[in-house]
Amino acid sequence: MESTESSYMSSPEAARKRSPPPPPKSPTSETGEKHTYIRFLVSNAAAGSVIGKGGSTITEFQSKSGARIQLSRNHEFFPGTSDRIIMISGTIDEVLKAMELILAKLLNELNIEENDDVEPRTKVRLIVPNSSCGSIIGKGGATIKSFIEDSQAGIKISPQDNNFYGLNDRLVTLTGTLDEQMRAIDLILSKLSEDPHYLQAMHAPFSYAATYNSMSYPPNGAGGKFQNHKEDRSNSVTIGVADGHIGLVLGRGGRNIMEISQLSGARIKISDRGDFMSGTTDRKVTITGSQRAIRQAESMIMQKVAYATDRVMD
Repeated sequence: MESTESSYMSSPEAARKRSPPPPPKSPTSETGEKHTYIRFLVSNAAAGSVIGKGGSTITEFQSKSGARIQLSRNHEFFPGTSDRIIMISGTIDEVLKAMELILAKLLNELNIEENDDVEPRTKVRLIVPNSSCGSIIGKGGATIKSFIEDSQAGIKISPQDNNFYGLNDRLVTLTGTLDEQMRAIDLILSKLSEDPHYLQAMHAPFSYAATYNSMSYPPNGAGGKFQNHKEDRSNSVTIGVADGHIGLVLGRGGRNIMEISQLSGARIKISDRGDFMSGTTDRKVTITGSQRAIRQAESMIMQKVAYATDRVMD
């Protein structure tokens, strides 16, 4: 079984507490070379701080860590919050280094009064697929208890939120000092990276951020925004709709989907029977068009499904 600890050290103090790094061919080192990712929430103001003037800060962090850092667009928030999403991808060591650079910068900007006796304890909220939360919790909560004991950070996993259709992610809140948070993140990320389902979700589209990957900064330090597509109308997002509800989206003779497409200006394509979103029994509904068209079409589709669901519950 692979160790849950990577060779990354979050601070000199933490390094003294841990055992020396394993040999190059150890399972831990192999895990460290595996590409993975982490997603977490930041306020809109904090996102601006991470980006920096002209993308200078995010470019610097990518250069120092070797990781790729991406943000959801301005005003594209995680459901039920007013927070934007940051995604860091790379090897475990690269992701942890970038994470520490970001958290340290945000901590420095809190302007907390200096107190030599008490280190500030802050919160960071990670986004974890619901299907991967079990590996963090462990049998009878054994894994999460060991992570709390090891890191000394508070770790709390939110219940699954059923208020947002198609949302398959949960929030994992870490409370503690920077070192405690980084140790907890190290343990959690190493554990998640052993889960093939978690790694598969690295490139999955997210229905709550239609253009999630359209704002990013290349690792070569060039900085600046770039669009994944040359024209706005070629943006696309894929959402999951339960197989049993696809008929509601289509309508008799395709009437509903034609109406949604006509009113929104978006093109809508539904996957064939048996072609599901990874790890689910939801059919793929791909919406293509401008950002406004995508949002409108997605909203109309969700309204169709929600209306039918409400009728069943009544």
